[in-house]
Amino acid sequence: MARTTIDINLPDLTGRRVVITGGSDGMGLVMAARLAAAGADLVLPVRNPAKGERAVARIRQSHPGATVSLRDLDLSSLRSVAALGETLRAEGHPIHVLINNAGVMRPPNRQTTADGFETQFGTNHLGHFALVGHLLPLLRAGRARVTSQISVAARRGTITWDDLNGERSYNVMRAYSQSKIAFGLFGLELQRRSEAHGWGITSNLSHPGVAPTSLLAARPELGRGASIPQYRLIQGLSSRGILLGTVESAGLPALMAATDPAAKPGVLYGPSGPGHLGGRPAEQPLYPPLRSTADAVRIWDVSERLIGTPFLSAAA
Repeated sequence: MARTTIDINLPDLTGRRVVITGGSDGMGLVMAARLAAAGADLVLPVRNPAKGERAVARIRQSHPGATVSLRDLDLSSLRSVAALGETLRAEGHPIHVLINNAGVMRPPNRQTTADGFETQFGTNHLGHFALVGHLLPLLRAGRARVTSQISVAARRGTITWDDLNGERSYNVMRAYSQSKIAFGLFGLELQRRSEAHGWGITSNLSHPGVAPTSLLAARPELGRGASIPQYRLIQGLSSRGILLGTVESAGLPALMAATDPAAKPGVLYGPSGPGHLGGRPAEQPLYPPLRSTADAVRIWDVSERLIGTPFLSAAA
C-alpha cells in the first residue's frame, strides 16, 4: 500500500523565539527543523550536548540560514530545570512558543529521578510543570502559545493519588499513562489560570498518535538496551501506510497546535485517522481522564507541593 504524504504549512516565525524540549532526535528533531525553516529563533534545551550539537548541524545543513542554539536541560532534575529558567530569564528574550515535547517511556524497571520521583511522572509531567513556572515571565512577555505533548496512553487510566510514585505497586505502562494524564490536566489548567489571571498565555495539547519514533527505540540512558518488542511491527505498519503515522507526520499535531493562528486554546490536537493513530492533524475530543476540572486543580496543587515551589514563585 502506497503511503500518502501528509503535511501542513507553518506560518512565518521570523523574529519569534521558539523553545522545544526533546528536539535533538527523532520526531522532536523533525519538528525542530520545521520550526527553524519557518524562521524561528529556535532554542533547543538538551540533556546530551553531543547529541544536541549533531542536531544543530543537521538543521543547519538543511537550512543554512537557521537561527538555532542549545541550552542545557535535564527534565529529570529540578535543579537543572531551575538553572535553565535562570539562564533564559537572564537573556531576557520573550518566548512566543513553547512546545513541551520531551518524554521518557517504559524504562525496564521502576526508576527514580534525581529528586526521588518515579522517572516517567517526574520527567514527563513534573519537569515540564516546573519549566513552565520558571519561564512564566518570558511566556507572559511573549503572549506565548504553550503546547504540551501527551499520548494516546492518556485516553484511559487514572491517577493513583495515594501512590503517585508507584512505591507500593508499580506497572510501567500504568505509570506512563498516569504521567501523560497528569501532564494533560496541567496543560488544560494552565489555560484556565491564564484566562483567570490575565497572563496572556494560550495553552493546548497535542499527541502524535503511534509511529516508530525514538521513544520506542533503545534508550541506554534508561537502561533499555533494545527497542521495545512492538517496535518492529510499528515500523512495518508505518512503512506500508497501514493505520500508523511516520516520524515526520507524528509531529504535525504539535506543530499545528503550537503555530497555526487558528489553533484553539484548551483543546487537543492529534492524528485524525482510524483510532487517531495516524493521519492528518486535527482537533479531537478530550480523552475522558482529562475532562475533570477538579482533577486538574488537584494535580496542579499536588505538583506545587512535590516540587517544593509555588508555581508563581518559581520565576522569582
